[in-house]
Amino acid sequence: MKTILIVGIGAGNPEHMTVQAINALNQADVLFIPRKGDEKVQLADIRRNIVSRYVTRAGSRTVEFDIPVRQTADRSYHQSVDQWHAAIAMAYERLLSGELAEGQTAAFLVWGDPMLYDSTIRIVERVKALGTVTFDYSVIPGITSIQALAASHRIPLNLVGKPVEITTGRRLAESFPGRVETAVVMLDGEQAFMAIEDPDARVYWGAYLGTSQEIIISGRLAEVRQDILRTRAEARALHGWIMDIYLLQKGSDFEE
Repeated sequence: MKTILIVGIGAGNPEHMTVQAINALNQADVLFIPRKGDEKVQLADIRRNIVSRYVTRAGSRTVEFDIPVRQTADRSYHQSVDQWHAAIAMAYERLLSGELAEGQTAAFLVWGDPMLYDSTIRIVERVKALGTVTFDYSVIPGITSIQALAASHRIPLNLVGKPVEITTGRRLAESFPGRVETAVVMLDGEQAFMAIEDPDARVYWGAYLGTSQEIIISGRLAEVRQDILRTRAEARALHGWIMDIYLLQKGSDFEE
């Protein structure tokens, strides 16, 4: 039987790699590196650097492949994601059929942690459902962008005794500030924080966490949101892409 290892590689710093992740990469006969177009070539370069730095197994090889582009025109959000995942599943199926021999092991290098706002596990399950390739798989956790954000800002994630909600920009208004005191916002292409008017809200924002381009900004949301908006736009124009995350919070420890 073929084996797949879904390996979390951290948020961009090669030193985020865990011992378990390094050992997993060295179990693999084939290492799959996704490419996401010229604008995001750095994401592939970081994966290449990780392989070069940590993989010592003789005879293993690297296979690069292009990730299909998500189509959004004339589709709802859920339709576009579902069709995109289906297209990626077909790409995975071709890789596992054409690049991996029976009894061999392959590793997918997944940004951050495969269990948090990543769909590699879902897509691998789609490939299993196709029934054309027989395989088993394991998941190796990684450092998340949430951990990297909190570490860079030197803050605990939660207020004492209070919950944290992890959400997206599209759903932020449902959570903060009405339902929770702390909200971590991922996948926000529309900068939903600009619509938050609570004068007590604080923000901890970060982009390119763990990389040499890392940028962090924090403070009262009302005072720094325009700075974040401008900095984000400038960084995206400079690099051609951006990967950012932020934490919104109000209240304090030991506050009833």
